[in-house]
Amino acid sequence: MLKTLCSKLRRHHLLLTKTLLPNILKPYCYRFLEHTLLPATMKTMDESDVGISCYISNLPGFSGILKQRYSDFIVNEVDVDENVVHLTSLEAPKECSVNKAVNISDQLNRSYVTEIESFRSLAGNSDADKLKAFIDELNSGADVSDESIVLSPSSDKSHRTAIHNFFKERLKFLVTDTIDGVEDQSKCVRVRLNNDRNNGRGRSSRKRKDRDDKRYDSRGSDSWPGHLGKFLRFHLFKENKDTQEALNVIAKMLGVQLRSFGFAGTKDKRAVSTQRVTVFKQQASKLAALNKRLIGIKVGDFCHVKEGLLLGQLYGNRFTITLRGVSAESEDIIKASAVALGKYGFINYFGLQRFGSSSVPTHLIGSALLRGEWKAAVSLILDPREGEKNAISTVREYYKESGDIDGTLRQLPRYLVAEKAILQCLKRSPGNYLQALKAIPRTLRMMYVHSYQSYLWNHAASMRVQKHGFDQVVLGDMVYSKEEYKVKESFVADCEDVNDNNMDDYSNLDEISETDLPEERNIPVKVINEEDLKSGTYTIDDVLLPLPGSRVIYPSNDIGEVYRDLAQKDGISLTETAHKIKEFSITNMTGAYRRVFQKPKDFEWELLSYTDGTIPLAETDFDVLAKSVKSKVREEDPTNGSKELPADSSAISVGGDMLSGKVREEKINNEAEMQSEKSQSGGNAEESQMALKLSFTLPASCYATMAVRELLKTSTSVAFHKSLND
Repeated sequence: MLKTLCSKLRRHHLLLTKTLLPNILKPYCYRFLEHTLLPATMKTMDESDVGISCYISNLPGFSGILKQRYSDFIVNEVDVDENVVHLTSLEAPKECSVNKAVNISDQLNRSYVTEIESFRSLAGNSDADKLKAFIDELNSGADVSDESIVLSPSSDKSHRTAIHNFFKERLKFLVTDTIDGVEDQSKCVRVRLNNDRNNGRGRSSRKRKDRDDKRYDSRGSDSWPGHLGKFLRFHLFKENKDTQEALNVIAKMLGVQLRSFGFAGTKDKRAVSTQRVTVFKQQASKLAALNKRLIGIKVGDFCHVKEGLLLGQLYGNRFTITLRGVSAESEDIIKASAVALGKYGFINYFGLQRFGSSSVPTHLIGSALLRGEWKAAVSLILDPREGEKNAISTVREYYKESGDIDGTLRQLPRYLVAEKAILQCLKRSPGNYLQALKAIPRTLRMMYVHSYQSYLWNHAASMRVQKHGFDQVVLGDMVYSKEEYKVKESFVADCEDVNDNNMDDYSNLDEISETDLPEERNIPVKVINEEDLKSGTYTIDDVLLPLPGSRVIYPSNDIGEVYRDLAQKDGISLTETAHKIKEFSITNMTGAYRRVFQKPKDFEWELLSYTDGTIPLAETDFDVLAKSVKSKVREEDPTNGSKELPADSSAISVGGDMLSGKVREEKINNEAEMQSEKSQSGGNAEESQMALKLSFTLPASCYATMAVRELLKTSTSVAFHKSLND
């Protein structure tokens, strides 16, 4: 009966019937014996494959569609001070303005004899004469905005630094940078007019390809005001774009490198999200001006700060999730499930996103690395996969059959970073599979090993719930010690929630996976004994399980054996390494701890009725901002109520799935009028549907999809919910 029930849940998300409910254990686990419940023909990864198998509640599930629209999944970052990050303004405040332009007219028409003679003693006669001639040309009124002088080659970096500093301090109307010299290993300092309007990008300047030149860098232009922090912090609002993709667009528009940006965590692609970002030495006015050109992205709420953001510097995320097409035997089931989620929470599993979405889960690659099977790991990354796009599958098949590296690289999509890195290395060093694996960017290659840690943790959590329930602490459980240390609730930045993107698209990596416990790392962990049980000091909310590593301990009860047994079946030891490559060894990893149960904070929910599935049921930050701007315009000019708003206010388009505040309001009103007319004329109105809207805050290590799973009792896989939209 249990096997039949599980099959129905996975295939059709049917409601549990009242006759079956008495047979469901509390807590409810739909699968632990994977080989009996998972068909051999199954191509895509199932939750049970990675240890996600239990629920806290024995309430029946109900049907509902996750992420039917981007605005059905709204994510707002919560900073370290527990402030929810919102987009509230698109304008650059005056106090953020940076007057970097140098008033050249005030500094020219001088001979600069003293400065040139000082420069002569620093750089020599030849360079001093070049500088004098250049300044004389400037004083003559000639247009030299595209001209420069190149000083003598120098391989002495300290000498070049002294020259850069000389211009910063003595001749601020000129700017310098460093270019390659004619001779090997030599560098030259280049000098030009400090005119930002023609920094190789202005309309009047020639294209760099026509000048046979490269763009100037800005290292010699250090006119940044001392009273402003060197980092501009802003709020990034985006729709249907992952964080890296959005920042890459902005970086190209600004003409800066992607590494100039800092952020606390990646945010989901198929969603509407707002988060903090920092960028090095940029004017707020420049970023604000991009809003008119950005599609699906908006930036605002600017301020200057002294330090840039780093991965993991956040408290968590605030979610507003709308489940559409909700259906159950009765509304009472939905209401009871929502109440139970707020009261008891959910099992704090690592979601499917942690393991990728292809038929080759990342933890399988991780286990091969831990065993030292380099060639096998390379094959898992390169070989053809079930269910992959035809174009990619064709490339993989081509390489497997032909071994043609050059031909494969020409066809390989750019976003397949790991595959590209491996093939390029194998081209240089055929057969050196370990070196090829090390050629993969570190964040990505470590993701495989961290994924295996998460795989073990999920299975241990399922066994803990299956054997000991969710309502009491048992002997041998692990907790943070309250006797020696007052535990401050801080969060593991192991995984930035809700990234449901194909993990083969490495533009949105789980980049925080390398971060352990920044605040809890040194908090003592203890194993529950008889005295602890009698005192009642610890509750189920305190129970932890370890992510395997050299510095963690394991539960002293039967759950500790789950780790060792499962790893042993995979040919992996948790205490001894199978090879000498430290980065692919669990014994070289620190490890961490993770709470088994998670309750959503500031939990709210409501049932909604709707007839038009194209109308958003939750307001995004942009919607709120558009209303505010519209209201402000009407207050300032009451006669403007029927006029179109400016293009930079509520009429800004944020993407195909988003309507501006004005257009959305008109659409809602028109829809209501149409329904009213149909009703009055006796026509059949569109069928009303129900939606469940949830709002809650979770730590950065938690997956909102696992909270949704606790409600629906169905898979949270992208493929499953896409099938419900068909």
